[in-house]
Amino acid sequence: MQTRKIKRRVRVSLLRFGRNDQVVLSILAVVIGAAAGGAAIAFRDAISGIQWLVYGFGGENVASLAAGLPWWQLLLAPAAGGLVIGLFIRYGLPDGRPQGVAQVIEASALNDARMSLTTGIRAALASAASIGVGASVGREGPVVHLGASLGSWAAKRLHLGRVLARTLLGCGVAAGVAASFNAPIAGSFFALEVVVGHYALSAFAPIVIASVTGTLISRARYGDFPAFILPENWTIVSFWEFPAFAILGLVSALAAILFMWSIMFTEDAAAKLPVPPWLRPALAGLLVGAIALVFPQVLGVGYEATDAALSDSYELWLLLALIVAKTAATAICLGSGFAGGVFSPSLFIGAMVGGAYGIIATQAFPELSSGHGAYTIIGMGAVAGAVLGAPISTILMIFEMTNDYELTIAVMLATVMASVVTQQVHKRSYFIWQLERRGVSIRGGHQTGLMRRVKVSSVMDHRYSAVAPETPIAQVRLKLQAAPWGELFVVDEEGVLSGVITYADLHEAAFDTSHDSELIASNVARNVPAMLQIGDHLESAVKVFNVIGEPHIPVVGDKKTMVMRGLVHEHEVMLAYQRALNQARAEERGEASSRQRTYRP
Repeated sequence: MQTRKIKRRVRVSLLRFGRNDQVVLSILAVVIGAAAGGAAIAFRDAISGIQWLVYGFGGENVASLAAGLPWWQLLLAPAAGGLVIGLFIRYGLPDGRPQGVAQVIEASALNDARMSLTTGIRAALASAASIGVGASVGREGPVVHLGASLGSWAAKRLHLGRVLARTLLGCGVAAGVAASFNAPIAGSFFALEVVVGHYALSAFAPIVIASVTGTLISRARYGDFPAFILPENWTIVSFWEFPAFAILGLVSALAAILFMWSIMFTEDAAAKLPVPPWLRPALAGLLVGAIALVFPQVLGVGYEATDAALSDSYELWLLLALIVAKTAATAICLGSGFAGGVFSPSLFIGAMVGGAYGIIATQAFPELSSGHGAYTIIGMGAVAGAVLGAPISTILMIFEMTNDYELTIAVMLATVMASVVTQQVHKRSYFIWQLERRGVSIRGGHQTGLMRRVKVSSVMDHRYSAVAPETPIAQVRLKLQAAPWGELFVVDEEGVLSGVITYADLHEAAFDTSHDSELIASNVARNVPAMLQIGDHLESAVKVFNVIGEPHIPVVGDKKTMVMRGLVHEHEVMLAYQRALNQARAEERGEASSRQRTYRP
């Protein structure tokens, strides 16, 4: 009997353990981490395959191999590839635009972490093709988007709630970054810093598990090697170098700002061209091919050139020229509609900026210099951290690549300086700027998403006082006295709203009855200052209340028919807003996930 009770208790404990959200998330994190790691490998293989088809070679040594190609192939291959890619993006992706990290951030903040796996795969194909034909874009952003799509797909299939779905989205992001750079710590913090937006243990633990799993999958294929070939035996020579590192941070901020501005400038210029959007990548490919005739280093992700800068293989003039060439090539590609990311180009430009700065600093103070390679990798971290708006994960990535504590301190200083200056001047990261240019604002983060899920109809009051337009003024006075909110709404027999009346609108007629026979409701009514539609969400209501300063706003079915449905009160909207804030804070502390069902039966 006693043995039976013990077995029952053990069985109940195991069942409870298996139904625990964190246990389920940890198991799913392993699966998603492995899937995202495998997807990162498949993405790189796809790039190599397309390179073989277009150029006759594959791999990352694009610059040296491309230098031996005939000029017409360098010029026409990106253009022909751009034509095919432009058509694919136009007819195969939502809104005919490439997808990337910005869409992942939008999904996490505003769309309950919901993303389409079909769109994710198509976007990855477009990005792989873009890099394969030589477009000057990055491969990490597409991998992040693909990993996030896998996490979101799993959450949708398992009917997970909003909080758990966002965590799985972060798992896919972390595994994608970790597999790309062999940097599990950086992958974890990039997902938390840029996508999830908080560091609660409920999200932190599964994201770390996914990041480690993605790293192991990548190492099984490529080995335990850093993403770049790093020089050996470097060290910080003197603490007097730290002012120079701080100045490098300022220079890196300038490079990051110019890089982002150039992309948006090119995008605006391309939009004004008298050609259809699907043709723009072909024109961009032609221009990039022309640049590659002189500087083949700009083709693709540019890791070969970044390695060369780290090993002091480039002279000062070439480093400076490549800063301009890579900025121009990436701006042309991304601004014209090629698919890809900005992580690799940011590292490339940062390497050239740091390398050039290191040469100048070494010539000025040779006895205090740590060498060009140290400045190169510091520049990489500073520019990338400023562009991505992710200084923490960028610093950790450099630390994982170098395993050098002293150098990481210098990277921290330069990256923080670059990020602060960029934030003060530019006000936003590249991804946030992308969203804002599309009219998408994620200010307020996840509480904004919560507000957008609540419709005005859920807080609408059906009690309101209405009068017909032809109602005599004497009756208007009487109805105003009994009106629950001190307002009358002028509504005709079909329910169409045409105006509003308060005591202030009556003016002299409020107490002077000598003109009662001449006045009706429509004579004293004023236009409705603002209204909401029944399908609007609470975020819209908050904005309207903040603008007009009225305590009550009428709700209509739609602005075409103007049929009045009810009334929304400012205090009710503010209460709902406060509840959304409290819920968002609870999610960040990890308190909300325990109240959600893991799956539906």
